[in-house]
Amino acid sequence: MFGRRADGRRVKGIDPIMQITSYVMPMRCDAQVFLKHRADMEKLTRYIRQQKKEKNQQLTHMQIVVAAYVRAVSRNPEINRFIMNKQLFARNNCSVAFTILKNPADADEGESVVKIKFDLTDTIYDVRDRMTAGVAANRGDQPAGFVDKLLSTLFLVPGLATGIVGLVRILDRYGLAPGVLIEELPFYVGMYITNTASIGVHDVNHHIYNWGNVGLFLGMGTTEKVAVVEDGVTRMKRYLPIGITADERVCSGAHYARFFSDWRHYMEHPEQLELPPKTVRFDQGLEYHEPKVAQL
Repeated sequence: MFGRRADGRRVKGIDPIMQITSYVMPMRCDAQVFLKHRADMEKLTRYIRQQKKEKNQQLTHMQIVVAAYVRAVSRNPEINRFIMNKQLFARNNCSVAFTILKNPADADEGESVVKIKFDLTDTIYDVRDRMTAGVAANRGDQPAGFVDKLLSTLFLVPGLATGIVGLVRILDRYGLAPGVLIEELPFYVGMYITNTASIGVHDVNHHIYNWGNVGLFLGMGTTEKVAVVEDGVTRMKRYLPIGITADERVCSGAHYARFFSDWRHYMEHPEQLELPPKTVRFDQGLEYHEPKVAQL
């Protein structure tokens, strides 16, 4: 309310063309744009092996994708905005959510959602540590989290879930939703990412939820082999396909182009993520930080 929410602040001085888009397309499903990207799987795998051999650092492809996103946001904060009640807000955190199996060896044990906040000065190792800690906290015989407890309570009484969800939607529309819900629910993040390759599924262009304020959804798929010509020789090259779904209302096409250019660059040169950025841009002066993960 009054331009402030638990997760952001209303953006001022919006271009009229950008401002009208949320009235023309009031729902996220109206404004979804679908893209595809193929990352060089061979280059990423070589880098991961090199890190293990030379620095004894364990990294995954997904961690590199997320680290490249965090670094690109540090240069393009406009991508981290969101629409709520037809108003444009700057998010006051850099956050990512993803779904994991509670037991990778047994899908019947169910899933859990991990939500992580990053600092825009994070290196690739910081991103890895945060993701590793988040997965560990949500896997195995860990106590039920806030979201699991909340959902279990809602379904105890018939019709209670419908009423509570409707109430929260109304409160959220006017910036009055409880901060604890926004903090815990995975639908309030800058990016949601899914690694469908882990279950042997191709990359997907996943829908963006109308609930919450997710602005970007990435779907990593199984490795693709594509014929390429290098030095006059044709060979099959391995790529990591990524389906991208974006809310076109959060910033201009030029801002999106600059963000994706930076994101692709860091995917191509992950070694540049080993050091923190020299400078960080914050949207509308809305500066935020997250403490580093304690080393075990």
